Amino acid sequence: MGNKNIDIPDQTGKLAVVTGANSGLGFGITRRLARAGAEVILAVRNLDKGNQAVKQLLAENPAAKLSIEQLDLSSLQSVQDFATRLQAAGRPINLLINNAGIMATPTRNTTADGFELQFGTNHLGHFALTARLLPLLQQAGWARVVTMSSIMNQTGKINFDDLQLKRRYSPYMAYSQSKLANLLFARELHRRSQVYGWKILSNAAHPGATHTNLQSTGPNLGRSSTSPSFALRLSYMIPGFWQDIEQGILPALFAATSPSAIGGAYYGPDGFAELTGLPKTARIPRRAKDDATAQKLWQISEQLTGTRFPTDSTPAHATPSTIGA
Repeated sequence: MGNKNIDIPDQTGKLAVVTGANSGLGFGITRRLARAGAEVILAVRNLDKGNQAVKQLLAENPAAKLSIEQLDLSSLQSVQDFATRLQAAGRPINLLINNAGIMATPTRNTTADGFELQFGTNHLGHFALTARLLPLLQQAGWARVVTMSSIMNQTGKINFDDLQLKRRYSPYMAYSQSKLANLLFARELHRRSQVYGWKILSNAAHPGATHTNLQSTGPNLGRSSTSPSFALRLSYMIPGFWQDIEQGILPALFAATSPSAIGGAYYGPDGFAELTGLPKTARIPRRAKDDATAQKLWQISEQLTGTRFPTDSTPAHATPSTIGA
């Protein structure tokens, strides 16, 4: 990475929630936010791995303010339980990083609620989480919600006729659909925040070509191998094609903390094809600019998750029942 970096403004006194914080991009984002003074809740599926991550972070930075909460985004009950615990604590959330995800599972799998695994985890899980945490985000006053997308969204299409891909499944078609949904959600969340006065700044980011365990865990789901594919290993040998996690997290950190980052925007690396580099405004695919698609996806997502965002200027002390049971 060399000396390519960005400055993170002081985050002292702010509370952040990072999904998938025990590894990869989530771990890197957590490390930088904690280093900048934020208190971070690591929202993780595996508590043992979460504890290992906290142990490593504290060894590097003994002053870090960290806590762990169990969250499985492939289970709407887990999402509700997580939000209920945070609501009971009653602390305003300044920053929500919708980061966790799964990529390109070789066969069609489903979540605990019967959704296609990638769409259900990457999009619907984060949609429901944001809805249920909205009162705490509102209490913070101009909290930020950053949703991680991917350059794969450029090949994505929201297949309303077969949203769960029951008739035709392909690993990367499913992944690109979920990542396009992430970007549509981030932009529509900001639009609705402006319309209904939620005082939430929502934007999105992508890490370009960042080498993480995402490229092997999803494609190897259900298989004995944990190694990247041969083609992927070959691509690792191409100079300048891939970047490390410390640089891959920069667009998300810019979106989350920079005074220059704006709502409804999308940030990615500034290098060739947005694969590597420092943060810049990323290219938004035509399908992600379709307001009708965004609004239809929003309505369907509310129905599927059983969550409801308020459609008025709901006060910050809204109760969980305000946003749906």
